[in-house]
Amino acid sequence: MTLTGQLVEHVRALDYDRIPQAAREVARHVFLDGVGVTLAGATEPLGVGRLVTDYVRELAGAPQATVIGGGFRTSITDAAFANGTLAHALDYDNTWYPMNHPTSPTLPAILAIAEHYGHSGRDCLTALVAAFEVQSRLRMASTGLHTGRGYHKPGTTGLMGAVAAGVKLFGLDATQAAMAFGIAGSRVGSLSLNTGTMTKSSHSGHAARMGLESALLAGRGWTATQDVFGPQGYFDTLLRDEQEPHLLVEGFADPLRMVDPGVGFKKHPSNYFTHRPIDAALAIRGRPEFDASAVESVVVTFPELHYVDRPRPETGLDGKFSVQYTTAVALLDGRVTIDSFTNERRFAADVEAFLPKVTIRFDPSIPTEFLDLHVVVTVEQAGGVELTERVDQLTGMPGVPLTSAQLMEKFTACAGRVLAADAVGELAGLLERIDELPGVSGVMDLARGDGAAQGAAPAGRKAGR
Repeated sequence: MTLTGQLVEHVRALDYDRIPQAAREVARHVFLDGVGVTLAGATEPLGVGRLVTDYVRELAGAPQATVIGGGFRTSITDAAFANGTLAHALDYDNTWYPMNHPTSPTLPAILAIAEHYGHSGRDCLTALVAAFEVQSRLRMASTGLHTGRGYHKPGTTGLMGAVAAGVKLFGLDATQAAMAFGIAGSRVGSLSLNTGTMTKSSHSGHAARMGLESALLAGRGWTATQDVFGPQGYFDTLLRDEQEPHLLVEGFADPLRMVDPGVGFKKHPSNYFTHRPIDAALAIRGRPEFDASAVESVVVTFPELHYVDRPRPETGLDGKFSVQYTTAVALLDGRVTIDSFTNERRFAADVEAFLPKVTIRFDPSIPTEFLDLHVVVTVEQAGGVELTERVDQLTGMPGVPLTSAQLMEKFTACAGRVLAADAVGELAGLLERIDELPGVSGVMDLARGDGAAQGAAPAGRKAGR
């Protein structure tokens, strides 16, 4: 059997009754967190939510599936694109190890299909688990997908996760499923070079739309290669010599990667590599001897990951990928929120004065692997006062998960940017028991909102970096 054929058999064999309770619980958290950050994405400060929502509204697709927070329905493919883009717009969607964004390219496709075709919540949860497993296995096998350069993961592994979800929900047979993955092979893409721009968030939207379309076409008889993961296919074309294809199927679902190593739920709306500096800065900010007005210099000792070295981010959105900016805002404000990344905050007088004081010192002895690295933030104040904080582990990452209460607090804050309080509570209650629901229409009716909150108009690009 071909490698693609083996993958297809694994995906098709996965069913709800074989999913352990621990994985079901994580999946319910993914639904809650994913819908929450998608709602909040509609209010992205530079206008990503408004732009993508207006774009798909003007396409006037058949009213098949909800645009979350948009107040209307459109075609399933356009809804998947819009919601995938919204889900990644704030860089607040969950991640895991090896580094990937598993929810934003897949959950939007699942919800669009389920809303239009009437799938149950149990079907949706099973599709999500399959989508996560395929992404993780493909991410492990794709050793040449380096963080911050080359191809961005949602448009590569995320796309194939969306295909896996479609295979489950459309009930594709083995031949159709192989074709679906083959079709998706000609839709793979997304450049990490676009990190810090609106286009990065569309990588997840594109993956959700193209994964759904690939499965839909395959179900109608569209043909493609039967072994996209075999010779001259996905691995050889994208990754050349940096690949371990056997990891795509070796140990598949035994255990599910959703459980081991688990899923990381973000507590700050920024690139995950900025979270340790943020936490270190927040710890220093909370000390009684800290005085922002007395700060002379801030040094962040960091592994050699240069793509988050952005001393002068060009926009608030670009600031999500800047260690210097996120550290500065944490020290100045004592918190990092969605509104920390507006252009108004980025170019405020206090930030402009403080930001040049923050520098990165790259230490080659610190591992670059996310689970193994650490950072040290050192603040020098007038009078020789030195404050230092080292952070190794992060709350929210696999092994140190956010509590149910913390996840609910995050959901409430995100969804509350678009929905009334009673709707937020009702929606949370449905998502927490998603696999008990006969369908997702109630979820989507609430998540649709009235379209009133679609983010600010895009501000002009400022000179900087």
